[in-house]
Amino acid sequence: MFFGKEVRVLLKGQAQEAYLELKKREDKEAQTLLRSIHRSIEILKENPQFGDPIRKQLIPQRFLELGIKNLYRTELSNYWRMLYTIEGSQVEIFCFILSITGHKEYDKLFGYKKF
Repeated sequence: MFFGKEVRVLLKGQAQEAYLELKKREDKEAQTLLRSIHRSIEILKENPQFGDPIRKQLIPQRFLELGIKNLYRTELSNYWRMLYTIEGSQVEIFCFILSITGHKEYDKLFGYKKF
């Protein structure tokens, strides 16, 4: 509950695919990432604004095309990142996890260059 509203966390698109792919794997890295994702989801249920907000002008075009108006980032283990957006009504709040990516893919998504 966040300000008396139920918070539902849902995986969408690439995040759902990445999550299912991690669940298929049995290596230590995948298990560590899954625990980190589950921990982050539990935190988001208590406080959906837990992550670092991303400035509107830095939101990648592919998310803007989906109508995303706010974007947050939370760090996972092994330098992975989870990107999510928040939507809500007077009754409940939805956190849609949009992307679960490694550091390299995250840098590419935001156009960061390696020097």
